[in-house]
Amino acid sequence: MTSLSFSDLTFHWPDGTAVFDGLDAVVGPGQIGLVGSNGAGKSTLLRLITGELTPVRGSISVPGSLGYLRQDLGLRTGQRVDAVLGIADVRDALHRIEGGIGEPADFDTVGASWQVEDEAVALLGRLGLDYVAGSVDDLDRTLDTLSGGETVLLGLVAELLREPDVLLLDEPTNNLDAVARARLYAVIRQFTGTVIVVSHDRELLDRMDGIAELRSGEIRCFGGGFSDYERIIEAEQEAARAAVRDARSDVRKQARELVDARTKLDRRARFAQKMQDNKRVPKIVAGLRKNAAEVSAGKLRNSHIDKLDSARETLDHATELVRADREIRIELPGTRLYPGQDVLDLRQVELANGPVIDLSVSGPERIALTGRNGVGKTTLLRRIVAQGPTVAWRLLPQRLDVFDETRTVFENVAAAAPHATPEQIRGQLARFLFRGADADIAAAALSGGERLRAALATLLLAQPAPKLLMLDEPTNNLDLPSLAHLTQALVSFEGALIVVSHDERFLDDIGVTRRLELTPEGLREDGAIARDVPPGEPTRDSGADSVPTTPPRR
Repeated sequence: MTSLSFSDLTFHWPDGTAVFDGLDAVVGPGQIGLVGSNGAGKSTLLRLITGELTPVRGSISVPGSLGYLRQDLGLRTGQRVDAVLGIADVRDALHRIEGGIGEPADFDTVGASWQVEDEAVALLGRLGLDYVAGSVDDLDRTLDTLSGGETVLLGLVAELLREPDVLLLDEPTNNLDAVARARLYAVIRQFTGTVIVVSHDRELLDRMDGIAELRSGEIRCFGGGFSDYERIIEAEQEAARAAVRDARSDVRKQARELVDARTKLDRRARFAQKMQDNKRVPKIVAGLRKNAAEVSAGKLRNSHIDKLDSARETLDHATELVRADREIRIELPGTRLYPGQDVLDLRQVELANGPVIDLSVSGPERIALTGRNGVGKTTLLRRIVAQGPTVAWRLLPQRLDVFDETRTVFENVAAAAPHATPEQIRGQLARFLFRGADADIAAAALSGGERLRAALATLLLAQPAPKLLMLDEPTNNLDLPSLAHLTQALVSFEGALIVVSHDERFLDDIGVTRRLELTPEGLREDGAIARDVPPGEPTRDSGADSVPTTPPRR
């Protein structure tokens, strides 16, 4: 295994915003977690590594072939399964040949891959994804027919099949249930090349060989997992805070000493002037004494001023070492539901994959909707929307495909909240860290974390204020401080909640009052997320995702 290196890497967005300016760093070898706050440039760095973006100057050295699991794969809803697997061109050429309209170039494209379709279906079956593509026709399925977790796993399988030397994973655990996450952890551990993982999944990051922190356009590397990284940063921050306290104390001390020195000098000056006025010493002697006193006073005053300036510089330096990361401020609408108030009443609603659902919600219930990947949780939320709850509602979708990609963040929010003034919109966006020109960037240029923040800003500014919030995997792409703020806001929300999440800690923290597990047979009250299915156990009958072990290297 070898390392990736960056030399004088510089990249600016078209509007001139600098992301990297002369970055020099070495990352790897081994399995490295790339961390940083939302908008720090993690996904941008991965796109630079893959060549999707071109730096203004500088170079990136990559050892061998690349595999890249994109964060926004789920947004490419029209893409087919075979395209994700990288066999679409071969299939198209094969079909033209079989239809009698093949060109010589089609034979070149097919080469020896005449059984590519059957092989792909068989391979997906062996890899535990036969519920995604169980026949040749299923290779034509588009990603919008898959769940978020299935899409992530399909993308991971596609990259592993290419047998890369370096594997880049951008938020690979998004939307994965507990069983699928456990299998993904095993796959990453078995991979023999270099892995760079962008993730906010603490458990995954704790399994890394090292952590690379991206902050203010610079990369700093740490040995060990995320917990080790946190301990180092916390120790440094405690030392930095102590240094700030000492520096402030020294500034106050030097300021007092400067005042005392000036007071003494003023007293001496008044005494000398009084002696001269009373003619107690000859004029020439008084003049010499005055000149000597002024020189001495100047040296003393300058000495104290220099000490004060030095103390202030020390304080400035110490303050710079204390992290003051920007954090979102979420203010949920002040709505309130009373016990027994009707919110939702679904009767005999049949989902496309089979379950027949009855679901009633009343009062300020907090429902955790759990279940295996692909079982239909997102579909159920859509049916709730179609049925129409009896109160005002808002849905945060899993794919975050709620924006006009050609419009700016501001324009998208304004379209969703026509009642709001420009000042109100910009104020709301500022609470979600879209300040000034940041609100005027196109939605297409947003990272996953930025898309989530923009979607939350839109959701919470719309009118009327919601009494029911439905959140589909709301913790995806959120950095840890932002997740803490979201948790606090949901705890104080007095309306009803339906939350789809595989993050058990998050569900506990927001105080869910009712747990429902969606299974192929329907909803099960007080269901718990399955945790103990061994990685090798077949789970097709329960709709579970399965992640393959890494194919052998050629």
